[in-house]
Order: sequence, then structure tokens, then C-alpha cells
Amino acid sequence: MSQEKLGEAIGLTFQQVQKYERGANRIGASRLFGLSVVLDVPVSFFFDDMPAEARNAPVDDEEEGEDRPVAAYEPDPMAKRETLELVRAYYRISDPSVRKRLFELTKAVANAGAEAAE
Repeated sequence: MSQEKLGEAIGLTFQQVQKYERGANRIGASRLFGLSVVLDVPVSFFFDDMPAEARNAPVDDEEEGEDRPVAAYEPDPMAKRETLELVRAYYRISDPSVRKRLFELTKAVANAGAEAAE
């Protein structure tokens, strides 16, 4: 999707979308939610690659004038970008028998890993 089409979908100019993309402007929570709806992804999609130190960095609490730690967040694996990309790639496999064999292989590898961990 182009920046222009994305901007139209959320009621902004493509220049504003560029500023968000470059990090020149901050994105408010409601705008982030709107982007997730237009792009058909969960809001957590935008935080999948957030480094641990950023998740645990102090947040300036303007009301009380003091820093407080941000609680560590463990995202739901079903809402991660990697999961979404994997599912989309899986369903792009046109041959149902190849898809089924890949599914069975994935389960076997996961089960082998779980057994090795025990």
C-alpha cells in the first residue's frame, strides 16, 4: 500500500504518513489503532521488534514528575508479525498436499523440540 493510499484511508496527507514513518512525529494511540485497522494487523504488530531495554525503560510521568518502570510485556505469539507472515506464506502454497506435508513437518519438529527439552 502506498503512503498516499494509507494517508487517504486514515484521513492524512502522505507527507504526514512520511513523518510518522521516519519518526519525525509521534503517533497517538488512536491514530495507531486506526493504522492497525486499515492495515488489518493487531496494534501489537507495531511493537514486535521493540528491544527489551525500550520496554523496560523508565517512563516520564508528567502528572507526578517522576519516572516509573514500564512493566515487561510478553506479546501473544498469535499476534506477532512473524506469526502473521508465516500464516500468509503458508496459505500462498497452492498445492494442498504440499501444505499438509509442511504442516505435519512443522508439528513433528515442534514435538521433537519439546521432547528434547524434557
